[in-house]
This record gives sequence, C-alpha cells and structure tokens, in this order.
Amino acid sequence: MSEKHIDEVSGVKTTGHVWDGIRELDNPMPRWWLWTFYLCIIWAAGYAIAYPAIPLINGASKGLLGYSSRADVVAELANAKSAQSVYLDKVAATPLDQISADPELLRFAIAGGAAAFKVNCIQCHGSGAQGSAGYPNLNDDDWLWGGTVDQIFATISHGIRFAGDDDTRISEMPAFSDILEPAEVRQAAAYVVSLTGTAADPAMADAGKQVFADNCVACHGENAEGNQDLGAPHLGDAIWFYGNSEAHIAAQIAKPRHGVMPAWLGRLGEPTVKELAVFVHSLGGGQ
Repeated sequence: MSEKHIDEVSGVKTTGHVWDGIRELDNPMPRWWLWTFYLCIIWAAGYAIAYPAIPLINGASKGLLGYSSRADVVAELANAKSAQSVYLDKVAATPLDQISADPELLRFAIAGGAAAFKVNCIQCHGSGAQGSAGYPNLNDDDWLWGGTVDQIFATISHGIRFAGDDDTRISEMPAFSDILEPAEVRQAAAYVVSLTGTAADPAMADAGKQVFADNCVACHGENAEGNQDLGAPHLGDAIWFYGNSEAHIAAQIAKPRHGVMPAWLGRLGEPTVKELAVFVHSLGGGQ
C-alpha cells in the first residue's frame, strides 16, 4: 500500500482524494462531535425501549412506559365529546326560535353548523355558501321557501323534490314548450328580462307581459315577486339560478330544470340540522 501524502503546510496526512489539485486533509473528527453522535445512539436505543418504536407483524412494540399518542387522542376526543354533549342536549331541547336568546348556545350552534356545512353542503353551495349555477346563494336575502330559521330548518330537514321524504318541498314549473308557441316563449323571456334590465326587443317585452299575465302570475304573482309557499322565485331581483340572459330564461321557460336537494334530517339527526339552520340563518340573508 502506498504511503499517504502529507500536506507540506500543516504536516497532516491527506486522504488521497484530489480535486483540481486540491488535496483533502485526513483530520480526525472533533471529540465533542463524536460524543454527541454516541449519545444520540444511546438516546435512540433508550427511546426504542421506553416508547412504542419497533415495528412488529401485528403492530409495534409497546414500550416500557406504555405511552400511546393514539390513546391520548382518543381520550381528548372523548373529553371533547363529553363537553359538547351538554350543549348538544341543550340544542336538541331548545326550540329553534329560542336558541338565539342564549348567546353561549347560539355560538355553539353556529360553530357546529359551520362544521356540518363544510362536511355536507359545500359540494353544492360552495365553501362560502355563495352557491353556483343551479345552487342558491345562502348569503343573500332571496329565498325560494322562506328565510326564517324555522323555514330553513324545514328545507334542510326534508329537502327539495327528494323522493325519499314524504314531506319534501315540491314545486315543478311546467314545460311551456308544450303550452306556448316558440314566439310566445321568447316574448315571455323578453318581458322577464325587462323587469331588471332592457330587453333586446322592447316590442317583444310588451307582448310578453300579456303572455306572462295569462300563464305565469298564478305562481310568480302579478308583480313577479314570487311565492314562497310554492317555491316560485322572485323574477324582479336579478338573481338567477341558470343564467339571466334572454336565451337562458327562454330555455328555462320552455324546458325548465328542476334541482333536487337531499333530506338531511334522517342522515344527520335533529340537533345537527338545527345547528345547520342556525348557521345558514346567521350568514346574513336570514329573515
């Protein structure tokens, strides 16, 4: 074996590695670093003995101390549920219209409703309850079935056009393509647009007013303000499910789309549905 090169300046042997004429000195590691390394090995061995650490076929070693972070989490969750049960029982026993009279219970109900909303409702209504095409915005004051906390509770409980609930909200606009001529459908759409804007053809809007009077006032009212008992929307507030252009409105008149909302009472239970109703009502659009 060839003798290792000795650095002329420091007098220390080199490792034999050379990079661009630069040689690496073969200095020993500092004692403090070695002792730290050895202590880490001892600490790791002690930790593996004291705590769960070594993988086994059906789990892991339990450790001499018997500590389990999972057991701590289970205990903390049990304590949290125990603390919540007092308020949950109170929510269940308190009429909806009286929950707001108890500030502490109201805060709990809103927090619980917000959590339930994130799990069950954002898929349709959005994370901010702002809605999207075909799904209502829950932040405004425009309601198909009423915006009191009791009305919201009924809608959440039984859903809308949900076949599995006998008390579900039901309203279906007829397909006027089977009743009206295409020109009359366009006239009615032009009139509806004229309620909040300017129709493309004002003459069609004038003719559409009579079409509306003959076919639509029974549900939407003479002033197109809607009817919450029937789930008929207000047509004069420029808030639309499926678009506000004449083409979109004409398509809805001719062949209306009917959305479906599930009934949540059987799935979530009355206390959670109460919390959801209180939360939605608190968003600012509740009546």
